Formats: sequence, C-alpha cells, structure tokens
Amino acid sequence: MKVVICGAGQVGFGIAERLASEQNDVSIVDASPRRIQIATDQLDVRGVVGHGSHPDVLARAGIEQADMLIAVTLHDEVNMVACQVGHSLFNVPTKVARIRAQTYLQPEWRSMLSRDHMPIDVVISPEIEVGEMVLRRLSLPGAVDTVSFGDGSVVIAGVLCGEACPVVDTPLNQLTQLFPDLPATIVAINRNGKVMATRSSDQIQTGDIAYFVAPADQVGRTLSIFGHDEIPAKRIIIGGGGNIGLYVAQELEKRNAAARIKVVESNRERAQAIAEGLSRSVVLHGDSLAREILDEAGVADSDTMIALTNDDRVNILSCLLAKQLGAQRILALVNEQGYAGFAHGLGIDAYVNPRQITVSKVLQHVRRGRIRGVHSLLDGAGEMIEAEALETSPLVGRPLRDIDLLKGMRIGAVVRNGVVMRPSGDTVVRAQDRVVLFALADDIKRVEQLFRVSLEFF
Repeated sequence: MKVVICGAGQVGFGIAERLASEQNDVSIVDASPRRIQIATDQLDVRGVVGHGSHPDVLARAGIEQADMLIAVTLHDEVNMVACQVGHSLFNVPTKVARIRAQTYLQPEWRSMLSRDHMPIDVVISPEIEVGEMVLRRLSLPGAVDTVSFGDGSVVIAGVLCGEACPVVDTPLNQLTQLFPDLPATIVAINRNGKVMATRSSDQIQTGDIAYFVAPADQVGRTLSIFGHDEIPAKRIIIGGGGNIGLYVAQELEKRNAAARIKVVESNRERAQAIAEGLSRSVVLHGDSLAREILDEAGVADSDTMIALTNDDRVNILSCLLAKQLGAQRILALVNEQGYAGFAHGLGIDAYVNPRQITVSKVLQHVRRGRIRGVHSLLDGAGEMIEAEALETSPLVGRPLRDIDLLKGMRIGAVVRNGVVMRPSGDTVVRAQDRVVLFALADDIKRVEQLFRVSLEFF
C-alpha cells in the first residue's frame, strides 16, 4: 500500500513507524526539516519538507500513486485542505484527517465534511477518543486498559495481577472449570514489557497484566475474579481544563449524577471559560502541582485524580503528589512512549496514551479485509482486532481448532446477531459474525488474510 502522511509529529511519526514496519510504501510530509530528518534517519520512509496542503509538495511525496492520504498535522485547516487537494487534484481513494476543533464536528455542521463539500472519508477527533478512553477507565477502575468493540457489546480490559490476585499460578484451562458460567476469555499477557498470546496451559504470574475479552455486562464480575472490586469514582479531580479535560467533565456531568467534579486549570482566562460551560463542576484557577491547590480541591478525600494537561511531566508528578496526599487512584495522560514504559513502576495506577489511541484509530482503516476495530498494545507489539467474517473467509464453516491460520492468535469472542459467545475449539464461525481476537504484530498479515474480501464475493 502506498500511503502519504502529512505531519511528522508524535502521531504522524507513530503511524509511519507502524506502516513502514509492515513493508508499506510510506512518504511523510512536514514543514519542519528537523522532523523530516528524524523520520528518515529512523524509519524506512521517504521524507518531503513542505506544507501538506500544497499540491506541489503532495506531488513530490508521490500522492498520484497513493492509496491513502493521512493528514495529522497540528492544524485542522491544513488537514482538511490536504484532503480536498488529494481528492480534487489526485483522486486519492481514502482520505483521513485529524480534526481537533469540536465546532467542525457539531451535528449541524457535520455535513461539511462530506464528499460533496470537504471530501474526508475518515475523521479522527483525538479529544473525543482520548476523553472516551478516560471515561471508560473511570467506569472500570480495576482495569489498566480498556477498549469497546462490537458496538459496545464487548469489552477488552487489561488487569494488573498483584500478589493478592486469586488466580495467580492457575492454568487458564482450570479457570474455565472454576467459572464455567463466566463468558470471559484471557487472550494476552503482558509480562515484563513483552506481550504474548495465551494458550490454555499458560499460568498468570504475579506482576502480569492480563487482557481478557468479555460481554460488557460481565466485565465487573470478571475484574472481581482478579481481585479488583473497586467502586467507580464519585469524587473526581481533573488536572487540566483543556479540550480533553473539559470534555471529560462535561460527559461526567451528563452520565454520572452522583459525581462531584473539580477541575484545576492554570490559565485564568481558560478557567473562566470552562466554568461557564460546566453546570455542576467546581473550577479552580491554579497549578495542579501546587499542594495548596490540591488541598483546596479536597484531594485527600478524592476517589480519583486525573491529570490531563499537555505536559507529561506535570501529569505524572501531579498524580504522584495527589496519591501522596490521599487520592485513592490516579490516572495520567502520557504522550511520550518512554514515560509510559515506567509509569506503572512509579505508582501510576493507569495511564492513557493519545498517540496510541490515534494510531489505533488510523490502523482500523489501513488494515485490509473487513476490520471494524483496532486497539494497539505496547506501542504496536500486538493488536486487539474486531473483524467481520465474510462467506469467502477461510474462517467460516470450520471448527476453530481445524484452522491453521489461527496459530499464534487468540480469539476472545464471537458476536452473532448482537449475542456475545465465548469461543471454543468446536465453535464454527458463520458469515457476518464479528470476531474479536488478539494477534502479535508479526501475525497481522494473517489476520488480514482471514478476513479478506475475495473475488468470489462479488
């Protein structure tokens, strides 16, 4: 696949890194020579210095032969115009744009982003995606990672298995015997920073992060089996009143009538602006690294402190200070992958990585076959995937145990007509079933092969 990426920041670099590692033909465009130099030095990509919305720059990047244009610069308008240029002048089949300003995404204006006006095939809003991830973490405080598939019917959750975890050192096949009525499947384990697909004979060890797939209404019960009975937070402090912090506060006001929310924002004008947009939340002007501000916010009595500023170091340090002052749980927004690697070691209960979330969203549309959802683990070491099985798929009509292409993967659930089923070796996938599975990075091509659209389909 030939892909042109506009923007060589953290997100653009991350997408280029993933696609180049899978032997795609990638060109990356950025106005900064330094960013292009870093990208071409570290990745097998072609770099072009210039503005991503300029036709001559896109032409130098090879847009005429491109299958996809991904515009993820820091400026919404550049991303939108790049897609317009890619459509009008070069007839690029698929155009993806990152759009952060929520006014463009309001229902009354959304028709602007259509083929007849501003032809963008896929709109990615990082603030909404990250905000929804934070809200899922708040609703499932025992999980360190969560994602929803199957139109919300299936949840994948990662859970830290501590010394008190009741199922440590228990073979996975025995868990099925101990809890026969629990339709949850452990599909992957992160052990010492290395992720692996599970086998029935594997055992969970202390310190592992186990990833399981379960129906949405069974996630709480599954977490309790791992020793996590945490109650969803009601007293919440949000450090940072930017777009993400404001979105989380607004949604909490809508979804959780019992929530008592306090937002700490360092910019006075911004603090005044968001106070006008919130009805029940208390907005404090101050630094979330200042102890007196956290004391004023009532951190000692809080259930959860969420740090959502644009500075990773502020997020990590303010969370650690909040925990020292009495916050029961802490959750930090962490952009830099290097920081994410040791966040748990510092005592951060959970973190959210915007780059990983955005890259996962893009990969959902890059993957060949009927891929409906993608969630990247450990910066691309593995992926949780939701895909639709077609009549021509090698997966359809045969028991799962007889399908050689599944070796090294782990199916967590099959969704049929809205009903979530736990798979076994005898399970036979039917056409139009949604399959939720885990695969390591090296096995992604086989996943695409399993769910490809063959000529026989037409």
